[in-house]
Amino acid sequence: MILAIDTSIGSTVAVVEPDGAVRAVAQSENTLGHAEIIGTLLERALDEAGGGITHVAAGMGPGAFTGLRIGIAAARAFALGRGLPVVPVPSHDAAALGHLDAGASGPFAIVTDARRRENAVTVYDGVDGRGLPRRVAGPELRPQTADLSADPLTSGAEIVHAPSIRAADVGRVAALMLAAGWQPTGGLAETEPLYLRSPDVTVGHAPKKVRA
Repeated sequence: MILAIDTSIGSTVAVVEPDGAVRAVAQSENTLGHAEIIGTLLERALDEAGGGITHVAAGMGPGAFTGLRIGIAAARAFALGRGLPVVPVPSHDAAALGHLDAGASGPFAIVTDARRRENAVTVYDGVDGRGLPRRVAGPELRPQTADLSADPLTSGAEIVHAPSIRAADVGRVAALMLAAGWQPTGGLAETEPLYLRSPDVTVGHAPKKVRA
């Protein structure tokens, strides 16, 4: 089974069967407090599913720096402790899969709150040969005041505002990837989070003076 974790918006954990069937879900819609709640959510989902985890799927964003890295760190820590591979899943791919399940036809844009009065936008059109959402543009940042219907990135696409990312859909994307033969490469690019912007905190360049 696949343990899926995503903290790109709220905090959400799920356990998904290799065929995509959802065994357990635990989530919090709060966009803050990821570090305080993620352990509890993991316990709930794992207790309900009853074990048998073979892979860990991590939602890689786009998302805010602080929140996103908590979920990724939790996924990596659990996988390291169990000796399991981590399957990196773009969070917008999970939202896109859910929208396709709802009967989407034609191109559409997944839009999520990226904080600082900006949205993260990714455009999709149908599915690829693996059954995964076909990403055709993005992710990119746009001001929340922007008219996406007039933006070249999203021109002609249905605008889909996703208030949350479901870990169950992250797990289902991972299940499709594994069914298509995904294997870990060990490369850093594959496991790099989609932050889209630099963190607020930066390292100072001038060393501090120490007095005796």
